[in-house]
Amino acid sequence: MLSVIRRARKSLGQLCLGLGALVLSACVQTAGPGPASPGKGGSVQVALLVPSGSGQAQDELFGSNLENAARLAMADLSGVKIDLRVYKTGGSPAQAAALAGQAVDEGAQVILGPFYSEEANAAGVAVANSGVNVLAFSNNAAIAGGNVFVLGQTFDITARRLASFAVSSGKSKFLIVNDRNVAGDVGRAAIERGVAAAGGSVVGVASYEFSQNGIVQAASGIVTTARSSGATALFLTADTAGALPLLSQLLVDNGIDRNTTQFIGLTRWDIPPGTLSLPGVQGGWFAMPDPGLTAQFRSRYESAFGSQPIPVAGLAYDGIAAIGALAGRVKGGAPLGKADLTQPAGFAGVSGIFRLLPNGTNQRGLAVAQIRDNQVFVIDAAPRSFGGAGF
Repeated sequence: MLSVIRRARKSLGQLCLGLGALVLSACVQTAGPGPASPGKGGSVQVALLVPSGSGQAQDELFGSNLENAARLAMADLSGVKIDLRVYKTGGSPAQAAALAGQAVDEGAQVILGPFYSEEANAAGVAVANSGVNVLAFSNNAAIAGGNVFVLGQTFDITARRLASFAVSSGKSKFLIVNDRNVAGDVGRAAIERGVAAAGGSVVGVASYEFSQNGIVQAASGIVTTARSSGATALFLTADTAGALPLLSQLLVDNGIDRNTTQFIGLTRWDIPPGTLSLPGVQGGWFAMPDPGLTAQFRSRYESAFGSQPIPVAGLAYDGIAAIGALAGRVKGGAPLGKADLTQPAGFAGVSGIFRLLPNGTNQRGLAVAQIRDNQVFVIDAAPRSFGGAGF
């Protein structure tokens, strides 16, 4: 499959970076209370579970970036003591479970990590009876709940943000176009929920086999369905590492009218940067964290550690920021409680506001961006507080 998609992209003269995974990956003030500020006073013992130790270079990179970002966040806290203890899981669910139990036995009041969703689920089960919560570096909502919170940007967050903006912009009739695989099915369901929450309507669903031939065979039918259904927006689950380069071009080649039918992406269309030059994505909308704040974090991280952070590194910063904001509420070595973690005001993270929800998922303040002339333009700024536009 990977070679098929690579050949498809190469035929368009674009660079291919490999197949992505489902699990991992100027602003205006709005109404409502602002996020919690870094706390003053208090001490919390935090167990940081990272995937280092597997012998795989990728896991070592993930682990070092997450630890670096956590320590950068600690340096930003005023009057708060974070006792950070790092545990290397090697990316193994069994090891993550064992180390989570060990961390709790050693006094951990909250667990930050693990990285992979299977690890996070195992760690959560291992300490479920301890009262200790797990803040996982995952965007897989399927593992959320109980004592496990996911910090990553889920499909639901993105779908709700984009559907809400589209409806408010007069694009309320959606044709969902999804890959016929696990990620595509999960994405389609998230879009359906997002459209319903925004008051729009799903006028059709078109799927395709996740292969070069499947995309080629489906393209003309998707365009026909878009016309016959009266869709004003095509909401695509495809990502830049998979079907998007070929699919977007074929939709244009088959006569889709982008003046009346808006392309919307559930994934980041600006990564890798070469995607921005694809003819098929011009004019498309997608959601992204506040680019100004993200750039500030990248600059600070590079100054401190001599390299650019990987995108998920910011989740470790966010976790420490939230824990630090709540440190003053923790008494006598007790675990950091669920009621505190789910405070409605949320927290100020490295790329914008976020808050944890009682069901273990999260909400994040995202900007809506558009690709024009091979560049990214923010067309609706990320909110700075909860309760107003953007949620």
